[in-house]
Amino acid sequence: MVDNQDQLEQKRRENAAILSEAKKYGFLLAFIVLGLVLYNLLTFRVIETEQSVVTRFGEIKKVIVSEENYESVVAQLKENEKLDDVTVVKGKGLFFKLPFIDAVNEFSDRLLTYNTDPREVTTRDKKKLVLDNFAQWRITNVALFKQAMKNERNAQLRLDDLIYSNLNKQIGRTNAHDIIADMEQQTAMIDAVIAEVNADLIAYGMTVEDVRIRRTEPPKENNENIYRRMRTERERMAKKYRSEGEEEATKIRSQADKEKTVLLATAYEQKETIMGEGDAEATRIYAEAYSQDAEFYSFYQTLLAYKKLPEGTKIVVPLQSEFAKYLLGNN
Repeated sequence: MVDNQDQLEQKRRENAAILSEAKKYGFLLAFIVLGLVLYNLLTFRVIETEQSVVTRFGEIKKVIVSEENYESVVAQLKENEKLDDVTVVKGKGLFFKLPFIDAVNEFSDRLLTYNTDPREVTTRDKKKLVLDNFAQWRITNVALFKQAMKNERNAQLRLDDLIYSNLNKQIGRTNAHDIIADMEQQTAMIDAVIAEVNADLIAYGMTVEDVRIRRTEPPKENNENIYRRMRTERERMAKKYRSEGEEEATKIRSQADKEKTVLLATAYEQKETIMGEGDAEATRIYAEAYSQDAEFYSFYQTLLAYKKLPEGTKIVVPLQSEFAKYLLGNN
């Protein structure tokens, strides 16, 4: 009986020790959780790629900016009556705030890209083009940006309006060919657009660093007309080339026929000359032979005459003829 009571007492003591240990760790855990909550309520962190605006009941109280923008932000805020009491802090890291009173707004400190929607414009020479372009921009004064734009979405809408209106104005002063083919003209036009846009954006704490025309093409409804004109032009050029080819072929044939006629005439003339010279030489030889032996010449001429007769021809030669005399030896 005594042993059972001792065991129960031992077990009670062990449970009490465990409960005491659990309470100790529970207090420690609660303290840690409370510390984390207070840490999140009292502090905030600004990373290298961001800049922040601290507002108190909707009013801007402090901005955290990069070291590169610090001087320009301070100078601009001093000139703004509504923001001249804003505290400007340079650098990134850990900062304190009043819980439930201060709100932290984070904005990008990097170069941002905005892709505009393709839009139709009219050039100086009344040609319609569809431009697809993009812009690279950044927030240079986060206090002015927060006051004027509130967020990046509103900033992009404003940016789109300014770029389109200024780009449309510049394109209206430029011919379509120069926009498409002349890179120097296109660069000058873009530089003018950037300068005019930035003149308006400075009041919003923004700046555009680059604008690029990604694609330039005619409106879709004009494509069929363009293709039709291209086909007509190609057919006209093909017809022209065929006509020029036929004309050149006719010239070549005419020249060849002319050269052929000249060559034949020259050859015929040379042939007649040679034949004439041959006949003259033969006549001379015959005359010379006749003068030397008239009787043999007469006999030879008779043989030539007989030689020209068709094969198988029968010849009746009188015994009293000169030929029979030479042939038969008849004296």
